[in-house]
Amino acid sequence: MTDDNDHGRRDGGHERDGGHENVPSRQRRRFPGISSRAYEHPADRSALVALRRLSGFDTVFKALSGLLPERSLRLLFLSDSVRVSDAQFAHLNTMLRDACYILDLEKVPPMYVNMDPNPNAMCIGLDEPIIVVTTGLVELLDEEEMRAVVGHEVGHALSGHSVYRTILLFLTSLALKVAWIPLGNLAIMAIVTALREWFRKSELSADRAGLLVGQDLKASMRGLMKIAGGNHLHEMNVDAFLEQAEEYEAGGDLRDSVLKIMNVLPRTHPFTTVRAAELKKWAATRDYQRIMDGHYPRRDEDQDTSVSDSFRQSASSYADDMRTSKDPLMKLVNDIAGGAGDLGGKLRGKFTGQNGRPGGDQGSGPAEEK
Repeated sequence: MTDDNDHGRRDGGHERDGGHENVPSRQRRRFPGISSRAYEHPADRSALVALRRLSGFDTVFKALSGLLPERSLRLLFLSDSVRVSDAQFAHLNTMLRDACYILDLEKVPPMYVNMDPNPNAMCIGLDEPIIVVTTGLVELLDEEEMRAVVGHEVGHALSGHSVYRTILLFLTSLALKVAWIPLGNLAIMAIVTALREWFRKSELSADRAGLLVGQDLKASMRGLMKIAGGNHLHEMNVDAFLEQAEEYEAGGDLRDSVLKIMNVLPRTHPFTTVRAAELKKWAATRDYQRIMDGHYPRRDEDQDTSVSDSFRQSASSYADDMRTSKDPLMKLVNDIAGGAGDLGGKLRGKFTGQNGRPGGDQGSGPAEEK
């Protein structure tokens, strides 16, 4: 039997280091030495840079890094959850080791199953990542869907997201216990808001990692649909689900755009339809195909990566998103940036839902009103 924290190296899917056989259900490509830069969403990287530059973040980070009871957290899961191993939830243990093997994560994180009917998974920890999945998620997803989720969490671990996720978890759930930090509640809320914004973007990165591990886009789509609508696949349709994302992005006027922002601010995860649409779009890109062909950034090149290059990539991604977005607010911002005239008329029309020309061309008098 192999140690849970070591890879079983395989030839053709079989482990070399012992009698225990660990065979994936089908052959998958492996990405030796892959850097998290290969799959990280540009908005994830730029949001993290913005978070680190937020006034007071360094103070909070250093304070909480020394105060958070990580050992207590590990003991809690050890005492009140089931640790995944060859003896317990063996199928999840196989998926976990496969995911770490595919993404070449040298040390396999401990993984626990926690009794909770709500489908959820998380990767937390300051010194070392811990992966936790709920019973609700295990019972909801089939093998290939679950494989994508495990890959998603391993992607978080490889990207180093667990540290910031842990801080967000403690700042939101234990707000009263950190209220003494001399920054004030407004500063704490600013940091929490910035953390949530980053974390939503990091979920898009981890979804990509899940696809690289599962290498089955349909399974990834099914899993997201089930998280949104439960175990009723016979009642759901992927194309119709993706149409919801398009309708959500394009629908309504400027008031709806503002409401979308207000709705998403308290959330740590993007809306499920948006995640599905983003993942499907990335799977169709040349970048994804290049990774699958073995051409991707390597970890040993990370130290040579230019910060300015990352900024340029993020800025380019945002500019492309703004140009192609169907959201009324993004269209308006793009028009303004492009030098479109009559800002007041555009704002008035967007908020009232009227698309007529400014300057009285919408009607000459009361008789024209409807």
